[in-house]
Amino acid sequence: MYLLTALLLCGLSSWAQSITDTVLNDMLQKSGNNIISGVIKDSKTYRVQIIYTQINRSKNNKPAFKNYYYHYDPKEYYNPASTVKLPLAFLALEKLNKMKIKGVNKYTSIQFDSSYEGQTKQYKDSTSPNHLPSIAHYIKKAFLISDNDAYNRLYQFTGQQTIHRNLIEKGYYNTRIPRQFMGFTIEQNRHTNGVRFIKDDGTLIYSKPPSYNTDSLDFGRVVKIGKAYLNRNDSLINEPFDFTIHNNISLEELQQLLQSVMIPNSVPKKNRFDLSRGDYQFLYQYLSQYPSETNYPKYDDSIYYDSYVKFFFRDSTREMPNHIRVFNKVGWAYGFLTDVSYVVDFKNKVEYMLSATLYVNKDEVLNDNKYEYETVGWPFMYQLGQLVYQYELQRDRTYQPDLSKFRMRYEKREVKDRRPSIKEVDN
Repeated sequence: MYLLTALLLCGLSSWAQSITDTVLNDMLQKSGNNIISGVIKDSKTYRVQIIYTQINRSKNNKPAFKNYYYHYDPKEYYNPASTVKLPLAFLALEKLNKMKIKGVNKYTSIQFDSSYEGQTKQYKDSTSPNHLPSIAHYIKKAFLISDNDAYNRLYQFTGQQTIHRNLIEKGYYNTRIPRQFMGFTIEQNRHTNGVRFIKDDGTLIYSKPPSYNTDSLDFGRVVKIGKAYLNRNDSLINEPFDFTIHNNISLEELQQLLQSVMIPNSVPKKNRFDLSRGDYQFLYQYLSQYPSETNYPKYDDSIYYDSYVKFFFRDSTREMPNHIRVFNKVGWAYGFLTDVSYVVDFKNKVEYMLSATLYVNKDEVLNDNKYEYETVGWPFMYQLGQLVYQYELQRDRTYQPDLSKFRMRYEKREVKDRRPSIKEVDN
């Protein structure tokens, strides 16, 4: 029985249990930046957690990782929001590989049926080249601008039972993903859609029936945050918002999930995903590609600009340095902001990982869309990102890393493409 015990669930805990290292603490305390100082001064209210990881290469380019923590606590709840799209993409690709169906891969067209309350069909996708959905296209949308429908479809294809069993088997005990982004009940989330893989002419290749998770889920540990919230009818409820049945990933496991794909040999084999060489190249490309470089979907790059989902480099210019690529996933919801990143500077031969989360909700009312993202959240993430980046530029390395593996061939937007740009997405 795959029972998620209370030990796997994330909840409120004492800050005395958190981990803080001198190196990272000194960097933050001596930053001289008002945004960073303000957050650090009231770190408990902001529920800030940070992991900075130095990567040192050997003469043979073998990496050694050293984590530094600030207020890291695996049991201190933060809402992971769209960061859950990261493991869902990995799990979906792994499931495709394990199916071993001739003619079925990440680029094969897929259609979703409906067989249970709340489920929706999807047979077409106007944002893809052939106007048909595919797992590859969903992953692109989930990474490029954090599309929510793409996450739901990856969830439905993979299935709740497969998601949880595989994460536990891989040792990610502090990760729980029982929810789609559809406002479903616990029971509705147990049911996932039947799917059909087809050729472009509509010929059926393979049909997978609807699935249902029979495994037990333990939501015994209560997690409540804030003092009030707005319900679906926009009525104010004067009690804390209940996150007990929501998705959860400890910050360290979220970073390890990314590390397991970016540098697979750096984590135990048990923690890795069954991915092909082509899968890795595909993931590297779309974890770091910009909307402005992408033809399908064709996003409006004045709205979805290059640094839109690159929080550690997202400043007022909205631009990204030409010599830097960030392989990452962000999430923002309910006042929580999170980014997990692997940063590569090809010009200066620099690489490191940085993960952070904080909570910006001064009035302690959730679901009212009144959060300090603009004034505190995103500015803090940017200043933190620049603080660590500048530190890395000055840090001595015995051997320079060979980063050629991460140089991707990105797309180029077609200048003569007259299709209207996508200006609004649920993300």
